[in-house]
Formats: sequence, C-alpha cells, structure tokens
Amino acid sequence: GKEVVIANAIIAILTIGGQQLFSFFTFSCPCHVGQNLIYGLAFLGVPALILLIVGYALNNQTWRLVTGKRSRFEKVTSSNRSLKCKLVCFVLCSITGRALVAPVTWLAVTLINGSYYICAVSEYVPVYYYGAAPNVTASERSRILATFPCSQLVPPELSRARDEVILLLRYQSQVAGWLLIAVVVITVFLSYCLASCFSPLSFLHFRYWSSYVHNEQELFDEATEQHSRLYAMQHVKKFFGFVPGSENVKEIRIPSLREWQAISGLAFLKRVDEEHYDYSLLHDWALKERANGKYLRIDED
Repeated sequence: GKEVVIANAIIAILTIGGQQLFSFFTFSCPCHVGQNLIYGLAFLGVPALILLIVGYALNNQTWRLVTGKRSRFEKVTSSNRSLKCKLVCFVLCSITGRALVAPVTWLAVTLINGSYYICAVSEYVPVYYYGAAPNVTASERSRILATFPCSQLVPPELSRARDEVILLLRYQSQVAGWLLIAVVVITVFLSYCLASCFSPLSFLHFRYWSSYVHNEQELFDEATEQHSRLYAMQHVKKFFGFVPGSENVKEIRIPSLREWQAISGLAFLKRVDEEHYDYSLLHDWALKERANGKYLRIDED
C-alpha cells in the first residue's frame, strides 16, 4: 500500500544520508596488506547486517509471529498445519522484504560510492597489466597495491598506474551497485505481480479488504487503550478511593503500609487460572484484597 511505499522511501533516504555521514566521519582505509580487505568488507557488511536486524526488530509482524508460540495454549491441529506453515512463510517473506530495504540501500550506495570496494580489493588487482613494478616480488607488489587507496603513500612513478587501478575498481564497484539495484527492483516487481496473480480477490475487493484491515486495527487499538484504561481505573479507584479526573471527590482512601508493600516491587505476569492472568501487582491486590481501611473526608470548599 501507499503507507508501505512511503515508509520504505523514508527508510531508504535516511539510510543514504546515514551512509554519507558514516563514510565522511569514520571511514579511513588502513592501506596495509591483509587489513584492507577486512576493513573494507567490515564497513560493507556489518552495518548492513545491523540494519537488517533492526528492520526485523522494528516490524510488529515479527513479534506477532513469535510471541507466545511456545505457550501450551498454542495448539495446531494436523488439519490446518499446512495452511499455517504457508501463512508463516508468507509473513516471513513480507517481513524480510521490509527489513531488506535499509541494508540493500546501504550496500547499493556504498558500492556506487566505490571507496569501500577500492579499499577491500586494491591489493588483488593484476597491476602488471599497467606496467607498474614489474621487477618486484609478489609480497612487495601486494604491499604497493595496498597503498593505492592512499594517494600520499604511492611513489610518484606509480601515480599513473594507481589512477588507472582506482578507475578500474570504481568501475567494478559502481557496476555491482547498479546491478544490485536492478536485481532488487525486478525481484520486487515480480513478487508483487505473482502475489496479485495468485490473490483470491479482485482488484477492488482487495482494496476494500486492505481498507477494512487498516480500519479494524485502528479501532482495535483505540478500544484497547480505552478498555485497559477503564479496567485499570477500577483498580486504582479501589486503592485510592476515587476515580482519577473526578471533579467532586468526597473522600479519599489512605492505603496502609502493608498495601503499599504489596503493590511495590517487580511485577510479573501471573497466572490466576487456566484462562486468566494478573497483569500487575496492583491488579493482583485489587482482585484479592478488600478495600477496607482508613478513609479521609475532603472539604468541598
């Protein structure tokens, strides 16, 4: 839908901006044999991996899919096991598609920039094609090539060879970046086409269903907020003797030290019976204790 497209566009733009700032302030190729590859690949892969994990973590569907699945109340019969597996696979693909927006953008932008790729593979370029350092050992040639990303470390007689190598590596990196973008765009387009082809709904029916699901979720969230507030209000009223927000409060209840201790501390979800839970210590106290004790009259003036 439009909201997903807008969200993905915002994520991509933020990723591009973050990549540019990250490169400007932190990236500096070591220009040393054996370190360039590790450093370049780390800057290419590690941020992309972190963005992928963050993409999974920020998607509500991820937690809807995994929360409570080890509970003994979650029972799947053999009749709907196959359908459930298909649904789980579909949701995983959807979550993965959303989570890949940021890491793919990071990889594409860094490849088009070329700096990380040049740093990572500079020492592996067949430099003899350019007639540079023909009479040196292989280890010495690797050491010279490793300095190519740092222009100030390259001897003057190798400046031209260095420029040609940098151009070659930047060309390879940018081609790889554009190929990655093309593959992703084609894959996304074909995925949407296949999903539409196998949809049991017509175009207008699908739009209605999408609108219904969106409105249902909004209304459910509003009802959840109001229901939980009213439910919690009953327990707070029992503890303090009045409803928060009331204008005409006649009296308030003074909780005892034992009651304060009962609702303080760490709260865990506690099972009451096979179907119900206590959500908090105040909830547990309100269900078990009688609201006796000291009440204090409030002067209306």
